[in-house]
Amino acid sequence: MSSDQKADIALIGLAVMGQNLILNMNDHGFVVCAFNRTVEKVDRFLANEAKGTKVIGATSLQDMVGKLKSPRRVMLLVKAGSAVDAFIDQLVPLLSNGDIIIDGGNSEYGDTNRRERQLRAKGLYYVGSGVSGGEDGARYGPSLMPGGSEEAWPHIQPIFQAICAKADGEPCCEWVGPEGAGHFVKMVHNGIEYGDMQLICEAYHLMKDTLGMTADEMAQVMSEWNSGELDSFLVEITRDILKFKAEDGSPLLDKIRDAAGQKGTGKWTAISSLEYGIPLTLIGEAVFSRCLSSLKDERMEASRHLRGPSQTKYSGDKKQFIEHIRKALYASKIISYAQGFMLMREAAKQFKWKLNMGGIALMWRGGCIIRSVFLGNIKQAFDKDPSLSNLLLDDFFRDAIHSSQDSWRHVVASAVSLGVPTPAFSSALAFYDGYRSGWLPANLIQAQRDYFGAHTYEQLSNPGRWVHTNWTGHGGSVSSSTYQA
Repeated sequence: MSSDQKADIALIGLAVMGQNLILNMNDHGFVVCAFNRTVEKVDRFLANEAKGTKVIGATSLQDMVGKLKSPRRVMLLVKAGSAVDAFIDQLVPLLSNGDIIIDGGNSEYGDTNRRERQLRAKGLYYVGSGVSGGEDGARYGPSLMPGGSEEAWPHIQPIFQAICAKADGEPCCEWVGPEGAGHFVKMVHNGIEYGDMQLICEAYHLMKDTLGMTADEMAQVMSEWNSGELDSFLVEITRDILKFKAEDGSPLLDKIRDAAGQKGTGKWTAISSLEYGIPLTLIGEAVFSRCLSSLKDERMEASRHLRGPSQTKYSGDKKQFIEHIRKALYASKIISYAQGFMLMREAAKQFKWKLNMGGIALMWRGGCIIRSVFLGNIKQAFDKDPSLSNLLLDDFFRDAIHSSQDSWRHVVASAVSLGVPTPAFSSALAFYDGYRSGWLPANLIQAQRDYFGAHTYEQLSNPGRWVHTNWTGHGGSVSSSTYQA
């Protein structure tokens, strides 16, 4: 590289995602400066994966900043938390007004809110961008969800929209909103991902245990499902996983320990749902299911002592039950997305963000882990009615649930009677039945709260006016203050 040539963007962090994003940017004609805290990694990358490319290396942050065009664009792909703050602290003295720091890791959105405000006060622009699609997506086209300082968008848009996945020719990357909006949307994406994965696992569990199906038979079912309404990345890879054989010719899946790990984004989604009072029941159950799975030794001990039902095999028509499971999976999946969009709508209200819900659905249509064929229908729903309060009220999704719900109920009831846990299927159905109920027994909860704690209640005839009843005859007329936790 000649001394007058400058890099378009720098990327810090040479783990697999960072390396693949750099190579993706290089493929699209951008000059990238690579840096890693362990400088030997830069040399190794340039000598191997990046050999023959226009990628350049830096020996220090100062060296890296000196090789960048103005405004300087620096992207971090490092572990969320203190590592991000440490790099920001080192970068700030080296950057000038109008320069841009982009965090492409899975940072907690509250941290991104804070960092964006702090850096804006120093004349720098900060972008928190969700990056989804795993290592393959990073290399050949991820889904990108940037938010933060909007002034930075014109300077990163050409790069981001070139390297991202495309769906029907449209880039799966659009500006999400201010502050931590990009990372919030990525967090919800990951929560939905947890839900989708758990739902598919429950379908697998039912087919394996109650129908006694082989891995190859289930792979064939997944293949059929993937050619219809359930066409999605996760169903597609489940088919491939079921088909994959170990060296001895048996399914590799049967050799994997049934204790699931997690990196925290699903948990953050569930915590946010509790903070904002939005019932993300399915995602919450998906997180708890991973927690329960990790208690492997306890479960093995419990399996020797705790009895279930005497009948554990499905006695009806096998082919018909598989179709019931497919419909239950489809209906539950719709609930998962509906709940995720409810949470994003509430966050937008809380933080005064203008989130383009249809645009978010489009960003998820390609490149990301939860890409599904019906994300196009979600986009259409919000295009038709941008103020849609819930996806279930859109004609397409209402009709889809109506045509699936008999099967859905049959699967949940069968799972209960056969002793197979289906927390995601069950909680999704319970949410649907609760959401469609004009009356719920919460009037009794309010009466109980008023009885033991004088918490007051509203009357149906006069909502908005809070009253207290002396239920025992010896209580007073003083009531507790009314507030929502």
